[in-house]
Amino acid sequence: MNKVANIAKNTSYLTLALIVQKIISFTYFTILARNLGPENLGKYYFAISFTTIFAIFIDLGLINVLTREVAKAKSSFSRGAVARDKARNLLGAVMAIKLPLTLLSWLAVFILINALEYPELTKNLVYLSSICMILDSFTMTFFATIRGFHNLKFESIGSVFFMLVAMGFGLTALYMGLSLLWVMGGLITASIFNFLFSLSALWFKWHVSVLPRFNFKLIKFISKLAIPFAAFAVFQRLYMYLDTVLLSVLAGDKYVGLYQIAFKLVFALQFLPMAFMAALYPAMSNYWHNNREQLTISFERAMNYLIIISLPIAIGITVLSDKVILLFKTGYNDAILPMQIIMLALLFIFINFPIGSLLNACDKQKINTLNMIIVTILSVIINLILIPKWQTIGASITVLITNMLMFILGIIWVPKIIKYRPWKNISVFIKSLAAGIFMGLIAYYLKEFINIFIVVVISGMLYFILLFLLKGFKKEDALSIYNSFLKKN
Repeated sequence: MNKVANIAKNTSYLTLALIVQKIISFTYFTILARNLGPENLGKYYFAISFTTIFAIFIDLGLINVLTREVAKAKSSFSRGAVARDKARNLLGAVMAIKLPLTLLSWLAVFILINALEYPELTKNLVYLSSICMILDSFTMTFFATIRGFHNLKFESIGSVFFMLVAMGFGLTALYMGLSLLWVMGGLITASIFNFLFSLSALWFKWHVSVLPRFNFKLIKFISKLAIPFAAFAVFQRLYMYLDTVLLSVLAGDKYVGLYQIAFKLVFALQFLPMAFMAALYPAMSNYWHNNREQLTISFERAMNYLIIISLPIAIGITVLSDKVILLFKTGYNDAILPMQIIMLALLFIFINFPIGSLLNACDKQKINTLNMIIVTILSVIINLILIPKWQTIGASITVLITNMLMFILGIIWVPKIIKYRPWKNISVFIKSLAAGIFMGLIAYYLKEFINIFIVVVISGMLYFILLFLLKGFKKEDALSIYNSFLKKN
């Protein structure tokens, strides 16, 4: 299979898996929220968020280096056996680094959760979640090696089956009336499955051993390469999950549960820009070296696409938030305002994807890392100020402010890289906002008389009809984006 076809196939696998995984994940979350209530839901997701932060200290950027170096080995050697030996040595060195990091990270989790004096149930949930933390870290390492062989099929399958196993086990525990610990057991079962699946794929298909190899010269080489990846990964993980931990410590588990309603909704919607940029990123990297004018056009159209998609979602959910919250049953009404605040951040969350991709594609990844560090530090400061006063609302305001800042820090670099014409995006934003506001007014009126799902369909159709009449997008724009994915040069 030629390289272009292989990339297209891998992108299809990953995009489809991402969509299916997000649908299953959000469905499972909705069921959990309806059955557990805000406080128990808060305990459950606090344990996951707490250990997820420490998981990054097991990896420290090693996965990125492993994938890149294995890919280089595959490209450099004509014989598959030589490439596999190189991959075996690289993976063995990474495993030698990760084993002590795993022990240190687990000890840090154990010591800190006991120092915080949480109740016994919360501690036990954290202990169980730490098992997932360790298993998932090694699973990602195995999949990173497979990714180096230009194969995303197994990882895509594994991600979907992980959620299916977790949901199947978790729903069984809920149906049988078992404790929250058994629901967490669903994640452990899924992590064990994914660990064995990735290990088997690596061994049986590529014959790569996962035993640690203490080649200190190679260990030093990999560690040095991992430093810039580690810096970004640590601060990105802190930015994504520290707010949940701070909310638990400063406000309580109930507010974590309320916050997760809005957070999970936004997290689920991120598959749209993620899938879009996963397909467009290779083209942007190519254009940076070969066609700067096309790079500008691709960036501006990517921004337009995500503006057009994000605004109706943000406005629609804001207007229909009192109906959306009914999906999670009673007890979550206090999550309505936080959800509306976070929806205001959705535009910035979406358009930060093409900005970040542009910086990475044009060798400005250090700028991305610096921006992430600044935003993370500010996020911690604002959360420490606002959460004690306004709990979930304070954490939601932080999300809005920090995503706006991330946009500002990124967009100021765009004109330094390409001949950016901001009015092209501003024009689309104004037209999309006008169509979105009109759509929102209609949805606000209809929601009292018509089923919410019918309201969503009518509102969505109305939005795109209005936007087309306002010339917010043209047929040629959609065709141009589609064709950019098919370019071979």
